[in-house]
Order: sequence, then structure tokens, then C-alpha cells
Amino acid sequence: MSLQKKLIMAFVGLIIAPLLVLGTISYEYISNRTASGYAESTELTLRALLLSVDQVFKDMNNVTDSTIASRAIQEALNNLQSAELDQVNYLELNAIQRNFRELLVNHPSVSYAFMYTLEQQNVHKLFSKASFTPLTFDEFTKLPIYQEVINRDGLPVWIGPYEHTELTGSDQVFTLARVVKDIDTLENKGILLVQIRNSDLEAIFRYFRYKQEHTKYMIVNAEGLVMYDSNGQLEQRMLSELMPRLKEDDRNYSKRGSFQDVDSIVSVISFDHYEGWRLIAVTPWSVIAGEIMWIAVAVSSLIGLCMLLACVFIVYIARRITKAIIDSVKVMREVELGNLKARVEVRGNDEVGLLTRGTNRLIYRLEQLIAELKEQHERKRLAEMQALQAQIKPHFLFNTLESINVLAMQNQGKKVSQMVTRLGNLLRISIQQQEEITIEQELAHVRSYLDIQAFRFEELFDYEITLDEGLRHELTLKLSLQPLVENCIQHGFEGISYLGRIRISITGDEERIYFRVEDNGIGMTPSQVEQFTYRTAPLARYDNTPEYGERRSIGVRNVADRVRLRYGSPYGLMICSRPGYGTIIQVTIPKRKGGGEHEIEGVVG
Repeated sequence: MSLQKKLIMAFVGLIIAPLLVLGTISYEYISNRTASGYAESTELTLRALLLSVDQVFKDMNNVTDSTIASRAIQEALNNLQSAELDQVNYLELNAIQRNFRELLVNHPSVSYAFMYTLEQQNVHKLFSKASFTPLTFDEFTKLPIYQEVINRDGLPVWIGPYEHTELTGSDQVFTLARVVKDIDTLENKGILLVQIRNSDLEAIFRYFRYKQEHTKYMIVNAEGLVMYDSNGQLEQRMLSELMPRLKEDDRNYSKRGSFQDVDSIVSVISFDHYEGWRLIAVTPWSVIAGEIMWIAVAVSSLIGLCMLLACVFIVYIARRITKAIIDSVKVMREVELGNLKARVEVRGNDEVGLLTRGTNRLIYRLEQLIAELKEQHERKRLAEMQALQAQIKPHFLFNTLESINVLAMQNQGKKVSQMVTRLGNLLRISIQQQEEITIEQELAHVRSYLDIQAFRFEELFDYEITLDEGLRHELTLKLSLQPLVENCIQHGFEGISYLGRIRISITGDEERIYFRVEDNGIGMTPSQVEQFTYRTAPLARYDNTPEYGERRSIGVRNVADRVRLRYGSPYGLMICSRPGYGTIIQVTIPKRKGGGEHEIEGVVG
């Protein structure tokens, strides 16, 4: 990453990001504090509103208390209960209804009233309502609300709008139901149902809407049915549809949430005397946070402008300061790629100019050192190659002369002559000063060696050589195959009772040549194969002990190290062997690349 990018990232990370985080935290803190303060204020408002609404219901409770306890209603109920249905005096019944209306005339909120007589099991209208016909007594007793009213034993039961429309009608009214008792015997005589108008409730909610014009107030029953909405838009809707994440066991709380997919403050408070009823206030957050949002937008715009100007400044300064450094970095990258002629343009005499001049001097000195290092490595490589080759020559000469000596002692002069001829061919190639010879010459050298060993060890092995004709004149390292074949004869066929076989195949592709030497000998254990692992300092570990000298691995290891020294680390020797299954040795060298760059790579790499 460039220095300019680092400066910009440091500026963003140490200045811009903290400002953004601080602004976000400040906004969240102010928002939460505002929401908390508004929730507390709304809760106080809801409690005041709850008291007013509860007072409306209490007034009606008091009115019906005095009504059902009046002597006129008691006498009327007794007369209705004792008379047979076909003997009812309707003039007297009208007088009873008129007396009841007179008792309720001082309460203008009453819009409809009727009464069921328990013994007569009939319904009697007290206030008529043209748009609604009450249920029969039998139908009424089948509703759950009937048993609830009976269980309350004279205490009032309030039925909200849309809760039991078959009993109270579909109008948006609240209905009071209660048992009427005989004042002397306290026996249940009938059930009174009184509906009140919403005029008193509307007046209360209108006042609070005026105080908080954007707030919506609702009365919701235990099942979440909206029975009353101050705006008249959500009645008969379920609260779970309007606020999906609402928990039904949440009775008194105030929190911020989504209401009709609008971010809002929702406050809930429960009625004390009406089981499950809740009073809910909903205010959109945008209304509450309007002023905060304006301040946030103004501050954000100002901070954004400052950050933009700061970014322009830091980019401009970073370019001015880092241009020379960036140019130096580019030149150093070219030097890394091998271009030692690259130089940095010198600008000025200040510290930046001193830096560029120092960079140029460093590159020049580096160029001199690399040239000296290449020369030293070339001399070292030649010395190591000569040392490795010198180790191979006495190795196979000793074994060959020993074989000739054995044949001479056996008076086999013809075989001695043939072996001396083959030895001459071997020495002719060995004493050449060239490091590389053609594959054809290397194979002639190997054939001479194999023939010599065949004279010495009759009926021990035979061999087969295959060569791609296109590779005949390609170059390879001198004496690279003979040590591998010698390893097969001396160690692979040691103690075998069958005819050994050596297969030499030379193949290649567009970039590499592969020498493969395979035998069917006794094979090697993993620990023996481990002896041929490459070392970082191949010459340092060789000695004349039986393990590393003439015994087993010096020839094969010399081939491996010579290939790596000559051609580089991508090339070398691979051994696959298993006891009882023979050994395969493969040597890989580059095709038509006789040294140069590979020699330097082999030494340095």
C-alpha cells in the first residue's frame, strides 16, 4: 500500500471515523433521552386520560346503582315476574318504562336500555332503538357474556363496541350489563343492559388531542381488538396487525417501535376495574424528533463539509509530500525485477532531494555488488563441479580395474582385451574438459560401462536402452547416467537369484528431458532412500567412509547435486523404491539450455 493511501487511511481512521462514531453515538443518546422523556410525559397524560375515562364509566355505574335500587323498578319487576305473559297489562308496562326513563332522564349519555326478566325469560325495551332488535332470552343465555354477568352477582360488566355485536349491535357504543336483584330477598330478578353514547368520551379525547394533536388514542380489549380510536380509523382492527411485535402480556409500558410500519412511541396503560382493557397512545417518532432531526441534519451537513475540505487538503498535501517517495518506490520495484539501470529523478535540494540522491547511489552500489557476486558464484560453481566430477572418476576407475584384474587372473585374455577397449572409450569421454556432452555420447559411455560389467558378472543382468530420436543431439551433463547404472548393478542386484534387468529410457517434452533408469533388483528401504535427500551444502557431507564414500550413495548423490548446481533447483533427481520390487531413478534436466542463467539460479537459489 502506498504512503499516500496510508496517510489518507490514517486520517480517515483517526479523525473522520471517530467523528462519525461520536456523531452517531450522540444522536442515539439524544434520541433515547428524548424518547424516554416523551414516554414519561405520555405516561402521565395517559394516567390523567384514564382517570377521566374511568370516571365516565363510574358515573354510569352510580346511575344504574340508584336506578335498580329504586322502589319503582323493584315493584315493576315484581309485577312482571308474577304476571303471566298473556295477562300483562301493557298500559302498566308502559308506565313502568316511563318510570325507568324518568330515573335515567338526568343522565343524557344513555342512548338505549332493555331488561331481561329471569323468571319470565323475556326482554322488555326501556329505551327503544329502531335500528336494533335485542336477542331473545334463550339466545342471550347461550353467549359467554351471560354467565359472566351472572357470576358478577350484581356488579356491572362493561361490554366494549364490536365485542358482542349480536347482543349490543354494531354501533360504536359501550354497553353496561348487570344483574338486578330483589332489594328485600337479594334474589336475581333480571339483567339490565344500558348503552351510553360516546359524547362524553369524545369530549375527553378531543381535549387531549388538542394538547397533543399528532397523538392517536385507542381503547383495546384483552384480545387486542380496537374498540375505540380517537381518530375513528382503526376501530375493529386487531392490535397484532397494527403492531406485530407486541407481546400480549405487556400491560403497562412505553417504548419505541413500529406501528403500522411507522416508527412511533407506543405507550400502554391498563384499566384497573375492567379486565384486560388497555388505553394506548401512539405518536410518530418523526413528530417527536422533528427538531432533533433538523439539528442533526444541520450538524451533519457542517461536519460533512469540514470533512470534505479536510480530505481535499490531506490528498493535496499527501501528493506533494509523497510524490518523490512514490517515485523512489517505483524505481525500487523496477530494481527488484532486475532493472538496475533505473534511477529516480532528483527534484530540489531539500530532504526529499537527499532521499532521491541516496536511492540512486544505493542502486548503483547494488549493481556493482551483484556483478561481483555473480563472478564469485561462477568461480565457486566451477570449483564445485570439478570437485564432484573428480570424485566420480576414481570411483568407477577403481571398480573397472578390479574387474580387469579378476579376468586376467582367470586367463581370459579376450575378455580382458574387450574390457580394456571399453575402458579406453570410458576414459576418452571422461577426460574431456567439456561439462556437457550429447546424449548420444553419454549413452555410448554407458554402453561401454555396461559391457565391462557384463564381462565381469556373467549372466547377472541384461539391459535395454530406448531413446527418442529427436533427443539424440541434445546436451546433458557428462557422466550423469553411469553412476545410476552402477548403483543398479552393485546394490540392486546384490544377492539376487534371478536375471537382473536394467531399462534406460530417455524421453522429453517441449521444455524438459527425462532420464529414467529402472531395475528389478532388491529395492531399498525408506531409510536407505533417505540417504539421497538433497542437502543445502552437498560437498560438506561427503567423505570416504563406507556409508557415504564408495559404499552406496556418493555416485547417485553426485549426479543429483551436479544437476542442481548446473540447472537450478527446479531440476534434479527423484527415486522411487520398495524392498523386493526394484528401484526407479529419474533425472530431469532442461531441454536445450546448457547453463548461463540456470547456473546462477542453481547457486543463488
